[in-house]
Amino acid sequence: MLTLEIKTKLSLEDAVQQLKKFFGKGGMGLEITEETPQCLKFEGGGGHVTATLCPEEGKTRMTLVTQEWDYQVKKFASGLA
Repeated sequence: MLTLEIKTKLSLEDAVQQLKKFFGKGGMGLEITEETPQCLKFEGGGGHVTATLCPEEGKTRMTLVTQEWDYQVKKFASGLA
């Protein structure tokens, strides 16, 4: 299991869209099993990715918790602005 906390200049809405694009149907193909304005949970391939988002001083703090998708979560995090 891997937990990463990152800050991005993206707005909360843009961060959610990037998560969906990367991990969802058009990207890794994971299924969204839970969605609230500040939390997304993706499942598939025997694992999961959970993203918790919090607006913070003009940025968005994102906590990513994963099992079986460590490499992809690190790749996603390294590509954020």
